[in-house]
Amino acid sequence: MGRAEERRARQRGGRRAAPPTRSSGTPSEGIATGGRAAARKAAARGKKGAKNGKSGIRRLFTWKKILGTFFAFCLLGIGAFVVMYMMIDVPKGNAAAQEQSNIYKYSDGSVMAREGDTNREIVDLSEVPKPVQRTFVAAENKTFYTDAGIDLKGTARGLINTLSGKGKQGGSTITQQYVKNYYLDQDQTVTRKLKELVISLKVDRTTSKDDILAGYINTSYYGRGAYGIQAAAQDYYRVDAKKLSVAQGAYLAALLQAPSQYDWAVASDTGKKLVQARWNYVLDNMVGQGWLSKAERDKMTFPVPKEPKAAPGMEGQKGYFIKLAKQQLEKQLMAKEGITQDEAEARVENSGWTITLNIDKKKQAQLEKAVKTQLTSKLDPKKRTVDKNVQAGAASVDPKTGKIVALYGGSDYTKHYISNANRTDYQPASTFKPVILAAALENGSETQSGKAIGANTIYDGTSKRQVVDSNGDKVGFAPENEDDHDYGKQVTVQTAMNQSINSVFAQMGVDVGMDKVLATATKLGMDTGKLKPLPAYTLGTMGASPIQMAGVYATLDNHGKQVTPTIIKSAEQGGTEFQMPDPIGDQVISREAADTVTSVLTGVVDDGTAEVSVAENPARDGRKVAGKTGTSDDNKSAWFTGFTPDLVTSVGLFGEDYKTRGQSKMYKTAGLPRVNGGGFPAQIWAAYTFGVAGKNTKFDLDTDQGAAVQPSWTPSPSATPSNTPSSTPTTEKPSETPSETPTTTPPSTPSNTPTTTPPTTTPPTTPQNTPTAPENPFDPNDDQ
Repeated sequence: MGRAEERRARQRGGRRAAPPTRSSGTPSEGIATGGRAAARKAAARGKKGAKNGKSGIRRLFTWKKILGTFFAFCLLGIGAFVVMYMMIDVPKGNAAAQEQSNIYKYSDGSVMAREGDTNREIVDLSEVPKPVQRTFVAAENKTFYTDAGIDLKGTARGLINTLSGKGKQGGSTITQQYVKNYYLDQDQTVTRKLKELVISLKVDRTTSKDDILAGYINTSYYGRGAYGIQAAAQDYYRVDAKKLSVAQGAYLAALLQAPSQYDWAVASDTGKKLVQARWNYVLDNMVGQGWLSKAERDKMTFPVPKEPKAAPGMEGQKGYFIKLAKQQLEKQLMAKEGITQDEAEARVENSGWTITLNIDKKKQAQLEKAVKTQLTSKLDPKKRTVDKNVQAGAASVDPKTGKIVALYGGSDYTKHYISNANRTDYQPASTFKPVILAAALENGSETQSGKAIGANTIYDGTSKRQVVDSNGDKVGFAPENEDDHDYGKQVTVQTAMNQSINSVFAQMGVDVGMDKVLATATKLGMDTGKLKPLPAYTLGTMGASPIQMAGVYATLDNHGKQVTPTIIKSAEQGGTEFQMPDPIGDQVISREAADTVTSVLTGVVDDGTAEVSVAENPARDGRKVAGKTGTSDDNKSAWFTGFTPDLVTSVGLFGEDYKTRGQSKMYKTAGLPRVNGGGFPAQIWAAYTFGVAGKNTKFDLDTDQGAAVQPSWTPSPSATPSNTPSSTPTTEKPSETPSETPTTTPPSTPSNTPTTTPPTTTPPTTPQNTPTAPENPFDPNDDQ
């Protein structure tokens, strides 16, 4: 058979015909040889596929099948969306219908206040200057005038985060936010997000951009109970919306991201920086969009808002209670539901919540009475300008439950909007020293000479002593003791706590490691944020609030089990109770460490800076008390945080300029040389605590150290070996009045037998020789 015949045969027989071969043999042999070669190749491919185990997978997952599946899902998704689009109608606006009063109750169930008259006045968009309108677009949605009303990328991200439990991340368009505010609610569910998407598309098709923008700025929540741009303009700048400047409009637009955090009147330093950055972002975007010239932009300065006006019914302490309750509820909504702060605020404001507080009427009345009798009744603002600048704050906590049973936020919420109980812009000063000791005990820290740190450990109490590191090198920190008083080169930790000796605790903090000190502070309940482990923090130079410090000491009182102070007893909405977290947390430091600190702190009361105001108070009635005084640099704050076995209370006094609201010094307050922690704060604490605390007079302590188990004035240096015997008052009860020149040997009896009047001599640096108010006896040489 020739080649032509073979080709025709193949065409007739198809694949059954033998392939051509280059074999030199006969045609039949060539066919046979070619068949065998093909069989060998097929067998080889089969063996290779079997070896790799891939042939089945390749047949199952081919590109065609993958693409087909993908397109099938896309078609299903499109189909489902078309069905939703056809079925979901634009509902009637329900924002006003959902507004209900919030009810606040005392712990006994009696109604304290109702809050719910919505502060809103709808204005036409024409009444808002065009440049101010654009500040909102620049802040939230630069493509607002050209987009279709939705942000698919942002919505997809939100859906994924909702499904994965991460909460909302990423923004959405002004149209979507308007739909959420006016037609839907703040729930973070897939259903709600899909509805938002569909309704936004329909609203964008049927409603003009101007009407959408008007709806958005009239329904948004701006903080201070203000809904809509008109109410916000009045609350923040005392003008109508039509008179807002571009700079003011940019602030209100920036405010929407986090109304409470960005409210200038109560914002922290961080909050103020954030809102200023946001304000700049808005104006820069306006320049970028061609809505504002760079020359005009460069001339603008940040428009500081006016002080807020408190709503009726918020007078006295009620406003402080309600504000704290809302903050704590919003925080939990954010944590549990993954919503943003502005969404949480909108969820709480005028939303029909019934919130029962932990505030005990009897204890609250006693706290307010204590502040009045021990402080405000002795101030004379007409006679002394400084008396106008003194602010008091206090928080009282049950250490077994974490309940805030009493709180003092200021003279009146309608007059002083900032809660002094919750402010963190003042230094806690020496009330931080127990945290350093707790860190030392918890970490088994040692001194430079290798001695374990405890109540009887010997330290150098010389004022301005250079702190050294583990290598013996100076760290560039040499703090001065109060009035530059030297306590000698050998004082015990107990004495150092009693007399609040800065030089001792500065060195101890470095011995422990400031990173460990700050870590312990965080565990105990302080917000250390991004603080760097610097030796200066041993003097309590960070910020803290009375609520925070009450939580720290409550954790010590609770034997090291964390206590997070909470004002909310229960919160329910629509008959459903919202579960608040347990205020009592984990064991954050050992019981022995916590109890040892408590034992040492009883010495501060019995033999230290709080002796006159607390230990010798006739109302004490045998109660065991632990606590610590504190006075910050320049006398800008003064503290006493103390506790009985069943009640912890932190009292702070803060110098705040009555005009500028900036920090000010409190020297000469009430005619006294200065305000110290052992004075007004300790007196308020005693008048309150001894009026309400139970009769549980004894601490149940698991420790063999500290003043609670041995006299604080008789520690023996031999308990902690040293090179030379003590030459300072470490074998006798130390002098309570550092105003006397220290000697090499202690007097046979305490140098200032407690009396009902202050000492008659004071250090040279004290502004005047004797206090002018004998009814306020306290040691004028309190701690830094």
